[in-house]
Amino acid sequence: MGRVSKEKKKRVFEIIQIGNKEDGPSRLFDYFIVAVILCNIAVLFLETFDELDAYRPLFKMIENVTVAIFCAEYALRIWTADLLYPEDTRPRAVRRFLFSFDGLVDLLTILPFFFLSGFGAFRILRVARILHLFRINTQYDSFHVITSVVKEKKSAILYSVFIILVLVLAASLSMYSAEHAAQPEVFRNALTGIWWSVSTVFTVGYGDIYPVTLLGRIMGVIITFLGVGAVAIPTGILSAGFVEHYTRLQRMQDAEAYKKSTAAILVEPNSSFSQRTIKELETMHQICTTALIRGDLVVIPEDNVKVQPGDVLIYMRL
Repeated sequence: MGRVSKEKKKRVFEIIQIGNKEDGPSRLFDYFIVAVILCNIAVLFLETFDELDAYRPLFKMIENVTVAIFCAEYALRIWTADLLYPEDTRPRAVRRFLFSFDGLVDLLTILPFFFLSGFGAFRILRVARILHLFRINTQYDSFHVITSVVKEKKSAILYSVFIILVLVLAASLSMYSAEHAAQPEVFRNALTGIWWSVSTVFTVGYGDIYPVTLLGRIMGVIITFLGVGAVAIPTGILSAGFVEHYTRLQRMQDAEAYKKSTAAILVEPNSSFSQRTIKELETMHQICTTALIRGDLVVIPEDNVKVQPGDVLIYMRL
């Protein structure tokens, strides 16, 4: 009985795993979950239209059904957590799932339905599950590239964020000094200007708080230019990181392609390679000779070089 239960549990785990293309039921389950997610999010938006009040009971029913499916899936993932983390004990495996990205996303999309009605927007986080489904290669896909670049450049990014934070605080304090006398109700203290400094540094400029004095306007212009440069720092860091990462991946792919297309052959006395020139062999076999090893020597594979028995011919397939 225990063995049958373990086999069922393993089968359930295989089905609910994301992106298992070789397993038909697992693939079908993935598409089913995607449809449920899209229905849930669609209802979330449609409920905000007053013109669709007549369909509100239908929307509520769809919401209840989809959330029930989310709860069932969440329960199954907790039940099979020990198969997801086989190296851990069951309690530790369950804890690892609960605090993993997928576990937290699943929880945040369920809780608002029961306890936090004002936070229904958290259900949009379920879209992350769709992104997981369409991740073709976990090493080269875009999601992995983004996370890898952020991890590699985290020190530089944190440093640039610190610079922006210092600039925001300095701008707030400076604007308070310049504008408090003219607008005491707007710039009441040094921290009141943070809203203005953030919108200015990030070049949003909502216009609800703005300087009216000459000094304040001059400082506003300076801070705006500084903000453009400060915001460009993390952008440049991430852009450089993406270029480095894709260049590294391209080199790896080129090396793999070279390995696959390169071959070596020991020339036997009676083989079709023996006693023929490099040019003849390249024409006959549609290859490109990269090297010719003769004993302890590496012979340059010129067109008129004749291949002898015992030579090792290294070539690439065209």
